[in-house]
Amino acid sequence: MRWWFIVAAWAAFQPQAPKPAPVPPAPPSSEGQAKLLDEVRAYALNYTHRLPDFVCLEQTRRYDDPTGQQAWRLEDSLTAQLNYFDQKEEHKLVSQNGRAARDTSYKSAGGLLSVGDFGTAMRDIFDPASHTSFSWERWATVRGRRTYVFSYRVPLPLYIIDYQARQTDQMQRTKVAYSGSVFVDRQLHTIARITHEALNIAPSFPIRGASETLDYDFIKIGVREYFLPLAATLQMQVQTFAGKVWRKNEKEFRLYRKYSADAVIKFDAEEPPPQP
Repeated sequence: MRWWFIVAAWAAFQPQAPKPAPVPPAPPSSEGQAKLLDEVRAYALNYTHRLPDFVCLEQTRRYDDPTGQQAWRLEDSLTAQLNYFDQKEEHKLVSQNGRAARDTSYKSAGGLLSVGDFGTAMRDIFDPASHTSFSWERWATVRGRRTYVFSYRVPLPLYIIDYQARQTDQMQRTKVAYSGSVFVDRQLHTIARITHEALNIAPSFPIRGASETLDYDFIKIGVREYFLPLAATLQMQVQTFAGKVWRKNEKEFRLYRKYSADAVIKFDAEEPPPQP
């Protein structure tokens, strides 16, 4: 009995065999992928036609990192009201660093800015005129929902990069090819996430690298829910006189409301805290 107890105790302390890693589902067949991409293309090209006119609050926190080691420092924050009317975006700067900005255009803030999150990104990828190539990448989970992930490459110079240095009115622009991934909700066949990465930027342009991630989620406007932008992250490597500096924008969309000509979004705090 004593010997049995010792053996049992010794066995109890033995490391348990690791559980086998979950096996993801097999990728769709080539025919299934082609059919799915056709459905998603129709969704992307008609996306803006399904959206209502609305307003929302767009908050951008801008960071820089002179080390390239992900040591991000908060540089400033912008709060803008975004009006979406007749399938067009209009940005009005509400505050910068918590201080009210009156009658100030969004672009007057200078530095790293991005627009075109409401349909432009997906339309350019899936427009047949873009000659985009797609290939199966993997399965992924986005906010608890299973998604198909396709990698893509747009060979045409459709990715627009604008750069305006602080303390200057000079705007520089370039157009380049780009690649990335599209995350498609497995059940709904809607686009849950898009990533971009700029390709072959000219050495003479101040921006040396650019990438972006745009997330969509269910947002209620009135009594209906729509798949709308939730958050976006934009990173760029900028060539300055002092050397290369990384800049990052973290952007959130909140307080969606139905559009009206005199709509103004009011919020209690000067700077709403980041979303979880």
